[in-house]
Amino acid sequence: MAFTEVSPRVAVHATLRTTNADSLPIIAKGSHMNQGKSDDISEAIAAEAFSALSQTRQVSPFSSRPQGLTVDDAYRATPLVRQMYEARGWRVAGRKIGFTNRTMWEQYGVYAPIWGYVFDRSVHDLAATEAISLGEFSEPRIEPEIIFGLAATPSVQMNETALASCISWVALGFEIVQSIFPGWKFAAADTIAANGVHGALLIGPRQPFASRAGEWQHALSAFEIDLSCNGQVIDQGHAANVLNGPVSALRHLVELLSGDRINPPLSAGEIVSTGTLTKAMPIRPGETWTAKPAGISLDAISLRLV
Repeated sequence: MAFTEVSPRVAVHATLRTTNADSLPIIAKGSHMNQGKSDDISEAIAAEAFSALSQTRQVSPFSSRPQGLTVDDAYRATPLVRQMYEARGWRVAGRKIGFTNRTMWEQYGVYAPIWGYVFDRSVHDLAATEAISLGEFSEPRIEPEIIFGLAATPSVQMNETALASCISWVALGFEIVQSIFPGWKFAAADTIAANGVHGALLIGPRQPFASRAGEWQHALSAFEIDLSCNGQVIDQGHAANVLNGPVSALRHLVELLSGDRINPPLSAGEIVSTGTLTKAMPIRPGETWTAKPAGISLDAISLRLV
């Protein structure tokens, strides 16, 4: 599979469709990925999830239905949802990691990270995006996240220092997440089937990583961030919320994918968004959201919602 680096888009209005990380549970492993209830279940789930995502409508959680939904079957649906996007001309640009922020696990009842795809049509540079329309997202929320661009293919054998050598650039950005399940009530398997609840990814200024890898590694494990709406601080976050730091989150995804016999591992050229640094906050048209980091050489970012 080829991955495409997303280039900046010139647009004034973009309408877009204290646990150690080493001990985290891996919720999908290859020994189980070729099991599951049936391909028919995964195909039906994928079709319904894609329809809901495409039509901005909500459905009951798959896990709450009589047949239920396992994590393994949800990851079996992942390539089918990807293929449905690709059939409409979307191209995979990378991955997003969800539920890396352990302060949110109790709120959502999801106790391990998951992942989904990001696409060329859902990824934009903030510099080229004056505003974003929320009309095509179900119950949207905003998350400030650290985003990496990969210059080389990571390996599961790499420690964090070696993994950092695979990173080309780092940026602060916003992910717009959405829930096709009413009231943000779901199980982990539901979020996987819904492509990691991804809506859009908006990337701030990209900073070169390799020439300052050691400095970045230290800062990325220790910085803080304020998330504000219309000038008022709504929440504060810390790098350690994200599995002890975004590089640790990236390593967790590499390990998770190494045991997946259905979905491909990360490769050079992919964008990886590592998970929210604060709570995921509900958003509405008319608001302007700002994320301001401290203790790291990344610019503050802002986004206006319409």
